[in-house]
Amino acid sequence: MARWIEPVTLEGDRVCLEPLAPSHADDLTEACRDGELWKLWFTFAPAPQRVDDYIQAALAGRDQGDLPFAVRHRESGRVIGTTRFFKVDEDNRRLELGHTWYAGRYQRTGVNTECKWLLLRHAFESLDAIAVEFRTHWHNRASRAAIARLGAKQDGVLRNHTVTADGIYRDTVVFSIINQEWPAVRQNLRFLLERQRP
Repeated sequence: MARWIEPVTLEGDRVCLEPLAPSHADDLTEACRDGELWKLWFTFAPAPQRVDDYIQAALAGRDQGDLPFAVRHRESGRVIGTTRFFKVDEDNRRLELGHTWYAGRYQRTGVNTECKWLLLRHAFESLDAIAVEFRTHWHNRASRAAIARLGAKQDGVLRNHTVTADGIYRDTVVFSIINQEWPAVRQNLRFLLERQRP
């Protein structure tokens, strides 16, 4: 029996989202060095020496229905980051979109907008999802602003939601887009992509 979410490649003008594989490790190692992403205490980007472990953990999540992607920059041909569908609830046609990070030089370039456009279009138009959720750390203000800019609405804040590896409590901000909102969000994303054309 087919799963609700199957591996797929999503093609855009700036990026191609392809199923994550161990062969992406070298490019991802360089990507996380660009901006020293692992030093941002409120994110989960791996240190360069942990990229192989990060990929293996992401691939292990496929057994629970996750779909991790490598983000390939079309012009350079390089893999510049990752993103994924996870916490998939097939019965209720809900999923979370996250574990997203990009090399520093590709942040605020339109790459994230196009990635979200491709993923949300697939979720709502191919998978017939009824809701897509986003979660981020309270202190990750850039991520919160980026999620809101997509057109997602803040559902709430989960106080003391998790404990980080260093023992600090994390407050998690929850956003979502529901299927009835998708037409307006789609229009907004198209508008943003037009404005961000290189």
